Amino acid sequence: MKFALVLTHDVEDRRGLEKCLNVARMERDLGFTSSFNFVPKKYHVPPEVRRELVDRGFEVGVHDLRHDGNLFESEETFLKRVREINGYLNAWNAVGFRAGSMYHNLDWIHAMQIEYDLSTFDTDPFEPQPEGVHTIFPFWVQNPRASGGYVELPYTLPQDITGFVLLRNRDTRLWEEKLAWVAKRGGMALLDSHPDYMQWPGAKRRIDEYPFELYRRFLEHVKSTYAGQYWNALPRDVARYWKSCIGRNPA
Repeated sequence: MKFALVLTHDVEDRRGLEKCLNVARMERDLGFTSSFNFVPKKYHVPPEVRRELVDRGFEVGVHDLRHDGNLFESEETFLKRVREINGYLNAWNAVGFRAGSMYHNLDWIHAMQIEYDLSTFDTDPFEPQPEGVHTIFPFWVQNPRASGGYVELPYTLPQDITGFVLLRNRDTRLWEEKLAWVAKRGGMALLDSHPDYMQWPGAKRRIDEYPFELYRRFLEHVKSTYAGQYWNALPRDVARYWKSCIGRNPA
C-alpha cells in the first residue's frame, strides 16, 4: 500500500441524517468504508441509525455538541460542554471528535476522552481559523500535564463544500489533483464531506447542494486509478496504527 485513504462525513442537520444510510450503501457497494460524525444536541440521532452503520463496518463519531461556533469561546464554556461530549462519546462507544467549523485548541482537547481528533487540516484558507498544520500525516498530541495524549488526523483533501458549493465546481478535478499529490508522497488522503449538501438523484436540488454523483465519481476514480495502492481505513484504525508506530503507551 502506498497511501491511506480516510473518508469522513460531518452530518450538519436532519437532512444530512436522512441521507447517511444511502451514502453508506453506495460506499459499501464500491468497496469503501467511512465514518459519520453526528451533532448530538442539534438533532436526534436514532440509535438504530448508529447501530446499522456500525454493524456494516462504518464508524460513528461526535461532531461538536451544538455546532453553534461557541465551543471554544472560553475555557469555562469548553470544559462545561466537554462533560456532555464525553457522555455522548461513552454512550455511542465513539473514540473520535471533530469540532464545528474546524475550530480547535489542541491543548484543551485533552479534556476529551478520545483516541483521535479531526478538527484540523493541512491547508484551507476558507476556514475561520485558516492556519493549517502543514502536514499530510497524522501526528501525536502529547498531554503536557499528564501521561497520554491523542492522535490528530488533519483533512488533506478539499472539503466538498469548498469545491462544489462555494466554488461551484462540477467536476472532481480538485479532489483528483490533490489526491495524486498526496499519494505520490505516501501520505494520508483524508476527506471531509457532508451528506447534507449532496443532492440525491431525482430530488430537487437546493442552492447549497451538489450532485451526489460527483462523490460517487470520485470514489470510482480512486478505485480504478489506485487499485491495490491505498489502505481505506476508518479514522480509529489509522489513529491506533499511528500510535503503535510511534510507540506510545495507552493513556
